[in-house]
Amino acid sequence: MTESQEELERIFKLAHDGDREAIGQILENYRSYLKLLARIQIGLRLQAKVDPDDVVQEVFLDANRQIMHFRGESLDAFTAWLRKLLAGQLAQVIRRYCGTEARDVRLERSIEQDLDSSSARLAQGLASPTSSPSESFRRREDLVDLAHMLEQLPADYRSVILMRQIDGLSFVDISMRLDRSQDSVQKLWVRGLQALKALMDPPAK
Repeated sequence: MTESQEELERIFKLAHDGDREAIGQILENYRSYLKLLARIQIGLRLQAKVDPDDVVQEVFLDANRQIMHFRGESLDAFTAWLRKLLAGQLAQVIRRYCGTEARDVRLERSIEQDLDSSSARLAQGLASPTSSPSESFRRREDLVDLAHMLEQLPADYRSVILMRQIDGLSFVDISMRLDRSQDSVQKLWVRGLQALKALMDPPAK
């Protein structure tokens, strides 16, 4: 469950001033978002050999160590900073598994660019099926909220949506990966998007 924007701003200011409890709270708010971005990168580069949860935990450790050096004044800047830390962790993973020993700043910059692109694709690809991405995300707070919503979906819905909308796989490819019929995959996709839309646009009380 995400906090209100006002509450997040309050927690962010406390964290920026070094409040340890607030640091933990603000980082936890980004867990689903960072996990989703890590999953995208790991899926593309390492074929799911690495657990995204482990990568995010290392990002949190880095953030705790370095937050006193963070000079940004907004949540947007903080989000970008966390993406940079995530890029550094993913670069270490890639070097470890791909045999690249030397530190290569170009690799980290490339991953940073990929993460920025991934964030943009999330906005474009996972918007409400009945509205444009810009309309949907004017109503919803941001991509951090969207990541929380995806985490609330059943695992099979979430997997099909990400494979289809983010990885760009065809229904045939998804059916082979999941060992399901193409018809069942298409039904999962439709139901998953319907469930996501219900979370994005809950009925008025």
